[in-house]
Order: sequence, then structure tokens, then C-alpha cells
Amino acid sequence: MDESHLIPLQEPRQPRLLDEVRRLLRYHHFSIRTEQAYLYWVRAYVRFHGLRHPAELSGPDIETFLIWLADNRQVAPSTHNQALSALMFLYQKVLRLDVPWLRDIGRPRTARRVPVVLSADEVARLLTALDAASAAHAQPVLNPHGLVGRVAYGTGMRLLEVLRLRVKDIEFDRGAIVVREGKGAKDRVVMLPAALHQPLRRHLAAVHQVWQVDRAAGLAGVHLPHALARKYPRAAESWAWHWVFPQANPSLDPRTPEQGKRRHHQTESNFQRAFKKSLNEAGIGKPASPHTLRHSFATHLLQAGYDIRTVQELLGHADVSTTMIYTHVLRLGGGAVRSPLDSLLAGAGPATFGPPTLREPPAHYGAAGMAAVPPPQPGIVSTVHPVVLRASRSRCAWATSASG
Repeated sequence: MDESHLIPLQEPRQPRLLDEVRRLLRYHHFSIRTEQAYLYWVRAYVRFHGLRHPAELSGPDIETFLIWLADNRQVAPSTHNQALSALMFLYQKVLRLDVPWLRDIGRPRTARRVPVVLSADEVARLLTALDAASAAHAQPVLNPHGLVGRVAYGTGMRLLEVLRLRVKDIEFDRGAIVVREGKGAKDRVVMLPAALHQPLRRHLAAVHQVWQVDRAAGLAGVHLPHALARKYPRAAESWAWHWVFPQANPSLDPRTPEQGKRRHHQTESNFQRAFKKSLNEAGIGKPASPHTLRHSFATHLLQAGYDIRTVQELLGHADVSTTMIYTHVLRLGGGAVRSPLDSLLAGAGPATFGPPTLREPPAHYGAAGMAAVPPPQPGIVSTVHPVVLRASRSRCAWATSASG
């Protein structure tokens, strides 16, 4: 049989390493930010070892790369941990290698930092500067920096959570905002400040005109999560799913560029640039970022007397220990201890500090400084508070030891 006319079968092309990493990241439903970060570290790891395949490398090679990050690049512990997590995903999920040495690689110890917090006056000045930055823009409706800052500070939402808001997520009747797929893909409900009702209504009216222009131009609808675009084909073009803070110009979706340009929400970098400029305009000399508005929200709520559990739910923290960091900000310097310098400048002098000066006990005190307490009378119950009683005993015991 003549088989010369048959096309020879070709071996299926092996997927590229980065394509396989990307495919598995999406299979496990990692966020687009995690996908970008993991791809960056896998690429950097391969280039660091001269384009050798990771399957040819071992534990010492990973440690060499991580040591280089710590010593030469001087990355933060959180960045160090992220790089290690990316490499663990590469070896365990992508290459499917059972490497016991991977579990022996230690993670760097992270330090808990006290967050930067703005005072109420600083927040007011910053929001005013953000309003001025928005007014100076050629398209102030599509660059509402002041409104974005007010929503972030007034609700405690993360910047990306604010920018991803859709029209349906704002419930004016309930006075609430529904945060969809926040950090950890969790939903939560936060308050809608009464001061934002009218500004948001005016903003949505202007955005509705932009939405009408997009529909008239036949522009593709907004991005929908998961498979909702197939389940509800017209939902992407509906007003309810439109962004509250849309981008000024349509652009390609990095995950579906074949679908053409569509209108996305505003980028974080756009607001971050305006925030940095407004921070200087307001004369605030703190290393603040947009996330500082979230820190200020939590701190000001605790200062107003709200309990820690309420603040935890509003922030969306899984563990209350994460929220407890804001209690450190509430404490005055040195745990509310008054500095001796303040008393010195006030004329009191440093002699007022230290344990109290012993004086001669009154006549009704004994020789050891102990009060001669009469025995309790029958039928009379002592009304001395236990805390006061313990304090009195401690003071008397100290006087006894000092006199001896």
C-alpha cells in the first residue's frame, strides 16, 4: 500500500512553561494580580539561572535565587515570601515534582509595622486637593479623584474595591454598598455615608450619558466575571453592570483581546498619581498612599468608640488580630505617659517624677504605716471596691518595705 500521500503525524507541541503556569493559575481561579506576579517571578527565576529549565534545578538553586533577592535586591520580606510562593506553585502544581527539600526552605520573618494614619484635618485638606486635581482635568466626570477618595475614606474599602464598583452594588435605599469579590474573593457590605448620596447620584447621572454613548457606538459591553457573559448575553451592555468609575478611553482586555476594545474601570495608577500630587499640594509630610485612607477610616472609628469587631467586619479582615494593629495607633506616645520634659518646661521640675515621697504617717496609722482598721461590726457589709482594696494593700506594702 502506497502511503506516500499521507501526511505524517506530528507530535503535539508541548506547551511553553509560562503558558502552562498561566493556565493552571486560571484553573485554580487566582486573581489577575496574582497571575501577573507569579509569572514575573518564574520568568526572573529562569533568567537568573541562565535560561535553564526549572526541572533541572534543585533546592540550592532556589535558595541562591532567594538569597540574591534578599542581599542584592534587598526586597522586603513580603516580596521575598511572594517569590517563594510563586516557585512553590511552579514545582508543585506545574511541574508536579515531589521535592521534599522545597518544604525545608524557610520563609523570611515579617515585621509588623504601625500603619500611617492621617488626622481628620489632614484628610479634609487631602480631599480638597483631590477635588482641585479632578477639576483641572480635561474630563472631570471620568476622573472624579475627590469622589473616589471620599468613598475610600468613608467606607474603608481598598482602592481596587472602590474602582471595581458597579452601579448595582450601590443601594441608596438601604444606605449600603456591596463589595463584590474583595480580597480573598469574599463579599461584604459596608455603609454608604449619607454625605455621599447626592455626589454619587450626580456622578452616576453623568456616567449614564457615557454609557448611552457607548451603546450608540456599538462598543462591547463591560467585563463580566466567570461565565456570566454566556449565561446572560445582554448583561454586559446593561446599565446595572456598568462601572461606577469607568475609564476615560476604551481599551483591550488583557485576558480576551480578541473581543476588541471595551470600557474598563479606572486604573489604580491614575488615582495614585493624583493622590501623590494632592498630598504635596495639601502640605502633608507623611509617606501616605491611597491605602492610608483605609487605615485612617479604621483608626477614626476606633477613636469614636466603635468596637473592634464592628471595624473588623467593615474592613473584611478574616482575623481580628489584623484589625488589632490599629489599636497601637490609638495609644499616645509611650502608652499615654507624660514626658518629664513637658513638666520641666512647665516649671514643675523633674522632682515630681518617681515614687511618691514618704511622709510621716498620720496619728491613726500604726508604726509600720498600716492603718489601724477597726474590726467589722456584726450586720455591716464592707462597701470597699476590690480594686481599691488591692491598691490600698499594695501602697501599704510598699510603705512597709520602704520604711524597713
